[in-house]
Amino acid sequence: MNRQNKHQHASSFSQDAPCPVMLCLLGNFRLLVSGDLVPTRAGGKSEVLLSLLAFHSGRRMPREQLLQSLWPESGMALARNSLHNLVHHVNRLLGMALCGAACVLQEDGYYRLNLAAGIGVDVINFDRFVEDGDQQLHFGNAEVAMRSYDLAAQLYRGDMQVAADVQAVMERERLRARYLTLLAQLAEYNYQQGAYSVVLAYLWRLLEHDAYREDAHRLVMRCYVRRGERAAALHHYQICMDVLRTEFDAVPETATLILFEQIRLTPDQI
Repeated sequence: MNRQNKHQHASSFSQDAPCPVMLCLLGNFRLLVSGDLVPTRAGGKSEVLLSLLAFHSGRRMPREQLLQSLWPESGMALARNSLHNLVHHVNRLLGMALCGAACVLQEDGYYRLNLAAGIGVDVINFDRFVEDGDQQLHFGNAEVAMRSYDLAAQLYRGDMQVAADVQAVMERERLRARYLTLLAQLAEYNYQQGAYSVVLAYLWRLLEHDAYREDAHRLVMRCYVRRGERAAALHHYQICMDVLRTEFDAVPETATLILFEQIRLTPDQI
């Protein structure tokens, strides 16, 4: 099998059986066991512990960092005992789903998720789908790449919710920017395929997160024209103009104005 064909099959992980335990950080925290939602108290200690370990997946967290995050005002001895009890509780809660394996492992004063036992993290899967799509695009497999990008986009239920330290803020913004880029790529690809309703669905999701993306507004206008909805295209220009004026006291870019005039005067040339 040549190198390109190997890459055509690089997304095989996406066909694997779902992880028995899934930790979701994109949007509000969710804990899924065998696909079913396990209720957790918002902001509770179990949620915070699992969120922190999921955020640091692939790296070990020092005990002191966990203690400071979970019990910042408690004495060290009490905090250590509380952490021991919390880890025991989480391992009991999820042990059956992991065939008796521990969910949280402790090694020399460090803690980590037992990913090898069958714990998944949506952020890890998001990055894997994106990387797979990037590889497919590099080798000219646009259709396969878009399938991977769409799978990544489906995982993004909202911005990552983890304690807002500098590292978490930067990671949240990285993921958010990549998600918006995915939506733009998916929209542009489907526009070239003539799937204008699909394009609009991606664009509405993009604009929901970033209402000031004029490239997205322009593509919305083009889709309406291609669907024979010239009035809707002209109306959307007004929406774009109102959004920019309200938020930034700004006017649309020259490219947006030129497109508006083309739609108004020569829509058949769009």
